[in-house]
Amino acid sequence: MQLTPVRPTVKAPAEAFTGDVYFTPIHRGEGLSRMIVILVRFTPGAHTNWHSHAVGQTLHVTDGIGLVATRDGTVICMRPGDTVHTPPGEEHWHGATADTFIRRFALLEASRLAHWQAGGLHAGPITAIEEWGPRPGWRASNGPVARPHDHSIREFF
Repeated sequence: MQLTPVRPTVKAPAEAFTGDVYFTPIHRGEGLSRMIVILVRFTPGAHTNWHSHAVGQTLHVTDGIGLVATRDGTVICMRPGDTVHTPPGEEHWHGATADTFIRRFALLEASRLAHWQAGGLHAGPITAIEEWGPRPGWRASNGPVARPHDHSIREFF
């Protein structure tokens, strides 16, 4: 058994995020374990760029409200207690809503961690979240996965 002291919180790199995002490393596997666990805090309106993970990623929300979106237009609203998994290679972004913080755990396996897209063929950064509210065509995470049909994904941020 091993007790790991709390590690310092660091600001996330601006190249991969819009707004203020902070990481507190919890665990990085050694030896055969490739597990990485990070406590991540997004300030209101902060979010990742489009990215994917070689072996997927699991997000577990502990506080606040956030969004996860995929290239096909799916948008999920995450609330405390919700867990969202993105499968290997699925391009997505996630972050806080315009007027709330979100705190969540990121659980993933070490590989090349993530493929972050910035500019070029895939417009990596998304626009800042401008407003928060119900949108036709999708429901919060206590219902089915959100799928906007009549609205551009840009209307969600």
